[in-house]
Amino acid sequence: MTYPFSAVLGMADMRLALLLNAVSPAIGGVLVRGEKGTAKSTAVRALAALLPPVRRVAGCRFGCDPAEPDPGCPDGPHPVGAAAETGPARLVELPVGAAEDRVVGSLDLEKALGEGVRAFEPGLLAAAHRGVLYVDEVNLLHDHLVDLLLDAAAMGRSHVEREGVSVSHAARFLLVGTMNPEEGELRPQLLDRFGLTVEVNASRDPEIRVEVVRRRLAADADPAGFAARWADADAEIAAQVAAARRRLPGVRLPDAALRQIAEVCAAFDVDGMRADIVTARTALAHAAWHGRDRVTSDDVRVAARLALPHRRRRDPFDTPGLDEKRLDEALQRAQDAHPDDPDDDGRPDDGGSAGPRPDGPDGGGPGGGGGGAGDSDDGHRVDGNGPQGPGRDGADLDANGVDAPEQHGAGGSGDERDTEPEPHSADARMGEPSDRSQADGQGTRRRRPGGVGPSDAGNDRDWDGGAVAVPRGGLRARLLTAPGVGDGVPGRRSRARTGRGRTTGARVPAGRVGALHLPATVRAAAPHQAARGRLTGPLRLRPEDLREAVREGREGNLVLFVVDASGSMGAQQRMVTVKDAVLALLTDAYQRRDKVAVIAFRGTGARTLLPATSSVLAASTRLAELPTGGRTPLAEGLLAAADLLRVERLRDPKRRPLVLVVTDGRATAGTRPLDRAAGAAAVLAATGAPCVVVDCESGPIRLNLAARLATQLSAPVHALTTLTHPRDLALSVAT
Repeated sequence: MTYPFSAVLGMADMRLALLLNAVSPAIGGVLVRGEKGTAKSTAVRALAALLPPVRRVAGCRFGCDPAEPDPGCPDGPHPVGAAAETGPARLVELPVGAAEDRVVGSLDLEKALGEGVRAFEPGLLAAAHRGVLYVDEVNLLHDHLVDLLLDAAAMGRSHVEREGVSVSHAARFLLVGTMNPEEGELRPQLLDRFGLTVEVNASRDPEIRVEVVRRRLAADADPAGFAARWADADAEIAAQVAAARRRLPGVRLPDAALRQIAEVCAAFDVDGMRADIVTARTALAHAAWHGRDRVTSDDVRVAARLALPHRRRRDPFDTPGLDEKRLDEALQRAQDAHPDDPDDDGRPDDGGSAGPRPDGPDGGGPGGGGGGAGDSDDGHRVDGNGPQGPGRDGADLDANGVDAPEQHGAGGSGDERDTEPEPHSADARMGEPSDRSQADGQGTRRRRPGGVGPSDAGNDRDWDGGAVAVPRGGLRARLLTAPGVGDGVPGRRSRARTGRGRTTGARVPAGRVGALHLPATVRAAAPHQAARGRLTGPLRLRPEDLREAVREGREGNLVLFVVDASGSMGAQQRMVTVKDAVLALLTDAYQRRDKVAVIAFRGTGARTLLPATSSVLAASTRLAELPTGGRTPLAEGLLAAADLLRVERLRDPKRRPLVLVVTDGRATAGTRPLDRAAGAAAVLAATGAPCVVVDCESGPIRLNLAARLATQLSAPVHALTTLTHPRDLALSVAT
């Protein structure tokens, strides 16, 4: 049984973003970012139960609306007055390993080519029509599948094109993606396609954590009883969603609000116009949710805080975030420039203030969505509409404020208007996102850097309490590739046989046909036409005639950095140059869809700073914290690399590794260090992983030990100074 939406404790920003998309799916969906175990999936699954019931044409596999059926429906055309059936809005979950045919649907190529019949098997996009499409770990989904999802969400239709056969059907759904940033980021082009983004983190308040566990245990022990206790609260939220949907077409967007939206988007230097459009749609939905008939400055502020943070990323070392002060200043500038700007009825836009708002752990600002009670717009304090938490008579933390629309009221009384919530208060308000820079849902402050532009050269950037190493502007890594042709996941580094790219041949499919190779299929079927009784008419095909295309594109690799952090590397600021080069290579790995891992060796051993991950930001954080000094245990570093490769080969056998050994080649730790290093090099070479040695030696006296190591690894060697180049110099170095 689904966990009740109103029983999710805190996480007000996430719940508000989900509800606004339920009111207006045109916003474009929600991306929920956060650490594991923060109720991301639980809240999304609970949302579907709050959506109004859906009427569908009986028997239509594509969920057509009987009042307005899709004229291009593959199961149509549907006659006027066709039989209808009513059911709940569907929640469709897309697994990370889903193939393209499973997502968009598949064509029966044998019938299409042999009989001219468009036999289409609908996919997950068709099943999600007029419901919710949920993608957990969306950052681990292949980029081309994310593109397909976002294209369908934006256009409201899904198109399937296969060898000249085309099928199109309606696909309007509420798209929700969740991700853990530690496992890798979405590239900015895909981030921009999500309407809203929110950050969630677990509360550090013991009281909140106790109540979360209490509710979870109660739900596990008696799912039906727990759901019944929260049924009234869920029903009220569902009624508010339905009412806001009906109200939305009548909400007006005054010119004053439009100017504020434009001013804010320009102030944060976002690309394109999608940010302005999404912010406007979100502000309209927020006004409808509050029962207002026109958008106010408060609606614009809420919309900006949900729609803009992920759109100001410029490079993989930027984290989504928004500078509260800059946001308030932009809103104030728009208001000051047009102080008497009337709305559509000629009345001044006096709804909401765009002035600066208090901010701090006591939640004085209107919002406190991450913790702290707030006041609703009519002066009533939002104390929640959920029942008492199970297990504590009269002592529930009451953290389920839904920021009710004005006509519903929200409990409390007008004399509570000036009540200041206590620090870490469990009263959660959903009217606006938290003014604590996406707090953990209950007041734990984890401020993200806001409005961060391109970094100064050589600086470290603070991120979530730690430093992030940032590459110097103008540096670009030269291309390093794995030799041969692989079969790995799609990417942009090494040659590979993939589902996309140029066609290089044909083969008999091992299972279901992927991309059809039409000429090879015709050639395979032609000799058998007489035996099959064909004199005229279409080609007679059988399953054994089908041939699929062999395509060659590019794959993403596992780029393993083995970095010498010993005392010799710290001399003469050599480590600064090493960090610059590695950061340029990390940026290159991000752009080429690689996984990265970092091993550092110094003193008496080696340490894995970062296991294999897609998060370049995490790698740069570990690099910023990298100390130097001590002897050089080169052998231990090489053996640690071999061990990591063995583990990763079991986890991800198709992803080919590329090992970058960044060292001057010295080995000084332990007995007979050079001999031990040679033995370790033989072990690493035996894994079959291609290696590149980056020679960090500098100065007039050179020992050329890095070149010796490269010979032992059967690897090329490149001087550190030649590994990067200015961005306007297009050169590449292949292994």
